Order: sequence, then structure tokens, then C-alpha cells
Amino acid sequence: MELHRLRVKNFKSIDDSGEFAIGSITCLVGKNESGKTALLQAISKLKPVVSSHGLFDEVMEFPRNTYSDFTDEDRPKEVLWTQWELQDSDIEAIEDLVGPGAITNRTIILEKGYDNTLKWTVDIAHQVIVRTFIDDAGLYAEETAELESINTVSDLIKALKGVPSPSERQTSLLTELTKVFPQGAATSAVHKLLEELLPTFLYFGNYEAMKGEVSLQQIATSKANGELSMPDRIFEALLEMAGTKVEEIQEIKRFEPLIAKLEAVSNRLTREIFRYWSQNKHLAIEFRFDAARPEDKPPLNTGYIFRTRIKNTRHGATISFDERSTGFVWFFSFLVWFSQVKERFSGSIILLLDEPGLNLHAKAQNDLLRYIKEKLEPQHEVVYSTHSPFMIDPERLLSVRTVEDVIKNDEVLGTKVREDVLATERDTLFPLQAALGYEIAQTLFVGQYIILVEGPSDLLYFQWASEQLRRRKQTTLDSRWVITPAGSIDKIASFASLFGGKGVHLAAVTDLGHGDRNKVQRLREHELLRAGHVLTVETYTSKSEADVEDLLGRSAYIALVNETYNLAKSHRLPAKPPSGAPVRVAKEVEAHFATLPPTIDQYNHFAPAAYLVEHSPTLVTSLPELDAALGRFEALFKDLNSLLS
Repeated sequence: MELHRLRVKNFKSIDDSGEFAIGSITCLVGKNESGKTALLQAISKLKPVVSSHGLFDEVMEFPRNTYSDFTDEDRPKEVLWTQWELQDSDIEAIEDLVGPGAITNRTIILEKGYDNTLKWTVDIAHQVIVRTFIDDAGLYAEETAELESINTVSDLIKALKGVPSPSERQTSLLTELTKVFPQGAATSAVHKLLEELLPTFLYFGNYEAMKGEVSLQQIATSKANGELSMPDRIFEALLEMAGTKVEEIQEIKRFEPLIAKLEAVSNRLTREIFRYWSQNKHLAIEFRFDAARPEDKPPLNTGYIFRTRIKNTRHGATISFDERSTGFVWFFSFLVWFSQVKERFSGSIILLLDEPGLNLHAKAQNDLLRYIKEKLEPQHEVVYSTHSPFMIDPERLLSVRTVEDVIKNDEVLGTKVREDVLATERDTLFPLQAALGYEIAQTLFVGQYIILVEGPSDLLYFQWASEQLRRRKQTTLDSRWVITPAGSIDKIASFASLFGGKGVHLAAVTDLGHGDRNKVQRLREHELLRAGHVLTVETYTSKSEADVEDLLGRSAYIALVNETYNLAKSHRLPAKPPSGAPVRVAKEVEAHFATLPPTIDQYNHFAPAAYLVEHSPTLVTSLPELDAALGRFEALFKDLNSLLS
């Protein structure tokens, strides 16, 4: 059975979530206190791993803001509405029980409310079931004469019981019917089977983690009193993985068999965890079982104590499991619990993970997302909540559902779930925006060899110059280089830090202005940029300061700007620089445009570069000192190409 749609009403902060779709992986995104946890908890009560956790409590869980609006008799009882799709295996199981053609629609509805009963809506072909059993019984014509008009199993049973002198075949049919339909109806039998086929819901919250030190005596007492906490249950699951129980472990006379089993479990968990834990590969899980120390804090001062420790193989030291990062403890505890839940329940499992990456580093969150997609999704539906952009898969935004606690016109509407992820409040959208922004930034790097430049105009000048050099059969920029604008010299280092670890070969070409020398030096010392991989354009000019525009030369760039802005003769830049003009030609142009009338377009670096590329066929015949300009670009390209070897 696959869960396709659901709706939650009258539960904690949820008056009515609205109906929404569920996929193989569904991500619930919402800010703190939006109702994500309440939503997952309500869903989990349909059929939880721990059956006692499946009871809706009207007093404790009905929304408090409307609780007093009703009497106990008229207070709404509905909570959970779910829509499922029966799979081939489900249909086969039903037909094995009641015959082929018994189910006429694969879509079924299951509801559960404060009365804690399952209410099924299933299209059952009752007459088909009756006919199947009659035909399979091999009754003679005279034995079926009075059964032709019967349409339900209950009527068939009643009719057979009313036969004065039933034949052997009629008696066998009645026996079979009472065996398959103990409650005397096809509906109840199908519903009972569906309840068995219904997936188990595993809810795992961020705070449900195993303890590093456990008193076996306390666990045994809690279990006897039916008071096991979730951390205790996870510890029990760990012992089950080792093939033992709390009661048995206290009676063990020889420790070697136990140690052997625990080490086997330790090795298994270590392999599983570090397949998806890239933060630190130098860790190993160790289990210890020894007598309590009288001076330890209760309850760890009596009986036997089970200790889980994490060894750092690089430093040769162990620390208590509780002292490891919260994210690691969560991941370990989840793997233990999930492993044993799979062993206990033969049917499918739907996982409900509440803020699973809350205490994980961004890269560890990515590891967890990879674990969900690679290990869980192929066999289980997964619904998880988050407010972290690193737990959102930008390639699967259609699987995201936004969760908001809505107030409209001062009216509290409660938690709402929406499938339209682009139409919601800004705070809720923030993780989605951040995830998309990060993904877009990643796509800037489309090759292994990257040249970081300051702006898009630099990219256009490089492309134009390389094409002109190609036409002249001179050295061009190697096609393996991908030019990426970073924004400014200050941002080049940030780009290198963000993306230099992705296996790319980085170089940087930057302008050099007054006050930039220290910035360039720091950039050259950046550990992600190899020695000699930071080039400054003044090296290829006769100036002490230079921008990429200075590679064209003053004469060529002044002519280009005059053409780009179609400046009148009285507004044109002069052929010779005026007294006191800036060293860098782009700065000279900025100063000149500051004196022009406001009717003339403002100067920007990109416009001349774009004009040069667009009008290149005519401009190459008119730009002054073009050979010298291309010679400067060629020298730069040769140095860049040499970095590839």
C-alpha cells in the first residue's frame, strides 16, 4: 500500500491542515512552531511501531483554542484522513482470501479519530465474492437454486444455516465461509486484512537518542512496569541486534560470547554509519559491559552498566557516546532503531523523521539526504521536516510541502500545509530560497578549469580577444578554461573557498587599483589557489594600476566608449588624457561622464564590452592600436594556458 494523500484535523495546533499529496520522499518545510512536529505525530498514530503510541487523546491533543467551544458529545472526533493506492501485492493478498475481482478500485480511504478506530472506505464487489465461493464449492444445480439471488456473504451464510438438511458440499461451503469470514461479512474480513497490510509508521524525533551509559537494572525495572522510554527502547534494539535481551545479559556467566556478539554489531554499525558519514572517518564504535562503580551517580552506581564509547583511531582515545556531537548520536540511534524495526515488522514501513538534520553540519546534512535517497527511498516512503536549506533537494522541489501557522485578519486558522511552494510567507520560503540560491551558485562552475574574474565585462573582453586571436592564428585562451565572474576582488577569495574544494583547478585574473595590493597578496596566499595562479592585469600594461579595459589600451577604449554612447563631438572623450586624469582608463571615463549632462546615459563597464562583441566586425577595422591590444591579451592567455600543464 502506498500513501498518496492525507489531511489532519483537530490535533494540537492543527484545526485543518488541508489535503495534500505524499510522494516517495516528502519534505515538510516550515519555521519553528509552525506545526511540523504535530503533523508528523498525528500521522504516526495511524499504526505506530509501539502500539501504545497510537492512541489519540482528546483531552490532551484537541486544539486548546477551540476545546471549550464544544461539549464532550458534539466535539469533532475526526483527526486523520488518508488516501492509499493498493499495489499488485495487496490485490493478490486480497484475492487469495476472497477471490479474484473482489476489489473494484485500487484507491482506498482510511480514517482515524479520537474514537481510535480505523474506518475504511473500500469498493468491494460483494456479489463477485459470493459467486466465487459458490462456484468453488462445486454445488449441484439444485443446491444453488435458492442462492442465486444472494449478494452478500452474510446473507449466504444465513441461507446456508437455514438449509434443513444440508448436503456435504453445502456444509463444506459453510465451514469455509465461517473460517474466512469469522465475523460473518466480507467487509470486516477485507478490512482486517488491509489492517495487516497497512505499513507501520516509524516516527523518529530529533531528541530520541540512545544513552551512552545504561543501567541494566533500571531498564529491567522500567520494562517490567511498562515504562520504557524511547532511549531505553533503542538500547533494547541494540541488544536485539546482538541476539540477546536485558534479562539474558544479566544472567550471562561468560563474557566472551557476549563480547563477540557486541563486536560484530559494532563492526556492522560502523560500516553502515561511515558509508554515509563523511565528517570524520577515523571513528569506531566500542561497547563495554562491566560492574557499576559505587561513586557514580544513580542509577549508574549499582548492578551492571552497559557503556557505548566512540574511539578516535587517529588520536587513540575514546569518549562517551553522550559526549559526541548531537548529530552523530542522532544518526547512530536512528540506524539502530530502524534496523531492528525492519526485523520486527515484515511489512512495509513509512518513515516520519522530525528535523533529522537539526544538529548536523551542512555537509553532514547532505550525507543524510543522500542516505534517505539511496537507502530509504527505494523501499520506504519517507516524510521528513526541516527548516534547513541543506536538507532540501533543489532537483525535487515538487516534493516539498510548506507548513505554516496561519493568522488571517486576526483570526487564528492554525497549521496549514501547501503544495504550492512558491506562494507562501517569506520566513517559510527562506530555506527554499537558500537551497535554490546555493544550487544556482553551484551551476556557475561548468568545467574542471575555472578562471575567476571580477565582472561580466571581463568575460566578454576575454571571449572577444580570444576570437580575434584565433582569426589571426595566434595564441588563444585554451578552451578548457571556463570564465566565471565573481563580482570583485574581495569576492574572488570567497568563491574560491566555496567551490575550490569540488575538484576544480582555479586561477584568478584581477584588476589592480590603489589599495588593492594587500588584497591581491592575501588572494595569492589563499590555500585553494595554487602558486602563480593569481594574475593581475597591470603586469601586461606599462601602468602601475590597471583594469581589464587597460589591456585594450587608452586609445582603443576611448574610441569604443565614444561609439558605444554615440557621444556628440562636444561630449566625446579627448584623444589625449587631460592633466591630472586617473591612471586607469575606466576611472578616467567615469570622471568624464560625471561632467556630462544628465540626458546622456550613465557610464557602466558592461555597455562598452557588450557593444564591442556585438559590433566587432566593423570595430576591428576602426579601433586604434588594435595590434598592441591583442598582443597584451595574447601574453595574458599564454600565461593562463601554462597553468594547465
